[in-house]
Amino acid sequence: MSYEDGDSRAQIMAAFVWLGVARGEKVTVFADPALSEQEVRDAVQARGPSVAPALNRGQLEFSSMRALLSPDHEFTVGRQHARLTEETEHALRQGYTGFRAFIDMAWVRDLGADIAVMIRRETHSAHLFTGRPYSEICAYDRRWFAGDVLDHMAKSHPYQLLDRLGVLNIVESDDTLLVIGEADISGRARFTDGVRAALTRTERAALLTIDLSRLHFLSLGCATDLLALTLAATTRPQIAVACDPYVARTLRRLGSDSISKLALIEVSRQC
Repeated sequence: MSYEDGDSRAQIMAAFVWLGVARGEKVTVFADPALSEQEVRDAVQARGPSVAPALNRGQLEFSSMRALLSPDHEFTVGRQHARLTEETEHALRQGYTGFRAFIDMAWVRDLGADIAVMIRRETHSAHLFTGRPYSEICAYDRRWFAGDVLDHMAKSHPYQLLDRLGVLNIVESDDTLLVIGEADISGRARFTDGVRAALTRTERAALLTIDLSRLHFLSLGCATDLLALTLAATTRPQIAVACDPYVARTLRRLGSDSISKLALIEVSRQC
């Protein structure tokens, strides 16, 4: 993920932390070294329950990249990889279901690490996740990292997160509309405009796919608009909506099965 202020960073960090705790995972936050540990704790606790129980039982830790690499003082790709692997295996031995780390990439500036070496680490870390219950968010401050580095990292990681909770993002292509985030009342106009534009733009194509598989919430208003626009698209041979079973059930209850040109494709959520 990339962020441009402390609030957006804290939102994603806290959500990631509390999801890990709820799943029985060991969670470590490698925060911006410019922040005190108390500031980071307060940011997480302000967006969830008290951190004390998870801290006291050792499930949640606040650390730093310096501490992870210790006793080494210089960052190397091999050292960081080895230590994260060790932490994952240690978490499993302790009885946790996995290990997750929130890593603020401000450590690069703090350790004076070479950007090229950091990029190599970010693009050669797939083995950390293969066969291991390990997950990680790398958080980049857009005010410090160059645009070309951020673009490269966005392409290199398997997922690029939205920079805050509760927002809606729409990605358009010739025959696909990808909807990401939350389609609630605040994003209804954008959602509806995006669907309408896609139907208009691709009216001569044989198939339009509206991909809702990375949507976390679809309001009844947005769902109703989707079906109404689909029904009104008289020139289109076929429209496919890819969505998780919950969204599919909502659309069916609103009458999607009665629209002959509409096909629902149930898939696992892609986020």
